[in-house]
Amino acid sequence: MTCGERREIITKRELNLRIFEKKTEEVLFQPRIEWWYQYNKLRGTLPSRYRKMTLLELFDDLDVSIRYFSYATGLPGAIGLRHSKKVKIREKTKGKTKFLVYSTPKGDLVEELKKSSDGAWRISKFPVKTAEDIEKAIWLFENTSYFLIKENFEKGEEFVGQRGEPQFFVPRSGYQHLAIELMGTENLIYALADFPKKVERLMQAIDSSYDVLYEEIISYGRIRIINFGENIDANIVSPRYFERYCIPFYEKRSKQLKKAGIYTYIHIDGSFKPLLGYLKDLPFDGLEALTPLPQGDVTLEEMKDSIEDKILLDGIPAIMFLPDYPLKKLEEFTERIMELFHPNLILGASDEVPPPADIERVRVVSEMVKDFNRKVENFEG
Repeated sequence: MTCGERREIITKRELNLRIFEKKTEEVLFQPRIEWWYQYNKLRGTLPSRYRKMTLLELFDDLDVSIRYFSYATGLPGAIGLRHSKKVKIREKTKGKTKFLVYSTPKGDLVEELKKSSDGAWRISKFPVKTAEDIEKAIWLFENTSYFLIKENFEKGEEFVGQRGEPQFFVPRSGYQHLAIELMGTENLIYALADFPKKVERLMQAIDSSYDVLYEEIISYGRIRIINFGENIDANIVSPRYFERYCIPFYEKRSKQLKKAGIYTYIHIDGSFKPLLGYLKDLPFDGLEALTPLPQGDVTLEEMKDSIEDKILLDGIPAIMFLPDYPLKKLEEFTERIMELFHPNLILGASDEVPPPADIERVRVVSEMVKDFNRKVENFEG
């Protein structure tokens, strides 16, 4: 800007996209506060100031950006799945236990879920345990197709408005899908040791079930940023398996989207120090939820050296928003992370603001980001 010019006023949605386009020096603060709000609202523990506010009013009051729209549409946002007519699914509920039975020509697959205190159903027994189950699952995915729910995206886009670029996450890679949803890590590791070819055939069947989804995302033409919601943790995937099974999937699918002008990032949380060497070469524009010390297992400086000029999404350990954590340390940490990662930074809690948090700390960080951006503006001027 030349002297006397007025700074262009842009929306949070525009800023969100400009950071991915590398066309701005500003930082966007995009904390995930939905869980904090929903948890405390259901239990009647919202602070008095916020008791009559909707979620959107809370975002606006704190002057922060929204990333995901699943609060309005339900999980998983804009992704649906359909089975062929050959697939028969039965559901049985006994108290707080639910059984989903998938009938295949090779026998039944049974998934057991338990109802948690928040009303959500969570997997208690994985459906794939044996070599025979893997064959059943291969058949099931050969008769399954994921697709884009355009109406959900449009509903989510309206919900988010100008508060951010509306985003959702695509289904996990074959390895992560098996580790988290179908087999569990222990069963998966044993299966890869005992009958790797069968497991790899199942991974391929899972990947193929996504073909229609990626084609529809690309042809739809309105989606600008996609999250690969992998939940990568080095305790679940070793460097060897990450390199062999995950990276080829990322290269195939992320490059497919990027060729169509869609920006991508991946969700990596938990322990990730053993995977640091891979981060800068991953085919994504950004990395979400990398969590540094004192909550994670790396320093901010190690993160910066490892990701180079990729965009960092989040970065502030969630524990720093808790009321008993020293506020001064949160402020110092926020200043440091902005200095290190700006302009490739979409700041947030890594990865969500927890229910016991002091929400006023979100406001503190929001003001710090605005001050930082004013300094950037004045420096450019």
